[in-house]
Amino acid sequence: MIYGNINSPMYEDQAAVLPPLLREVLRFLKETDLAAHEPGVFDLELLGEKLILQVLDLKTSPREALRPEIHIRNVDVQFLASGGPEWAGFDALGRKERAVSENLLDTPRDILFYEDPGDQTEGRLYMVPGSYVMYFPWDVHIPAVAQDGIARPIRKIVVKVPVKALTGNRS
Repeated sequence: MIYGNINSPMYEDQAAVLPPLLREVLRFLKETDLAAHEPGVFDLELLGEKLILQVLDLKTSPREALRPEIHIRNVDVQFLASGGPEWAGFDALGRKERAVSENLLDTPRDILFYEDPGDQTEGRLYMVPGSYVMYFPWDVHIPAVAQDGIARPIRKIVVKVPVKALTGNRS
């Protein structure tokens, strides 16, 4: 998992150590006014790679209403364009034996939801406009958690980056 903010004074240094495609995703997020973009799902091509852009208008929810999730084929780059704040939860122990609630990994959504046992070690990232987090296949995460249990509108941008585009494994 990689976390940061495009408005940070350290942003350029942080982006410089990323693989070129992830660096280009951050450049796109920084230079594109996605707060004004129409909502929906769109094809996006960066550095010759086909990505998926999701522009989502959501409300944060109480933690107990959300399920932990993972993605296997894609790195999920989540960006808070406006609204919030939002807590982004993550399982600090990573993937381990857990009960599966819903498996949609073989669908275009590339998502698996876990049952929420309520007793795992969980961390939280504080998301304000400009914040981003990159979830890799091993990162169990819980996005759009309401701060203090108060639902707030957010404009969440998700860029789905195929893992194979980062590893060079095209099979």
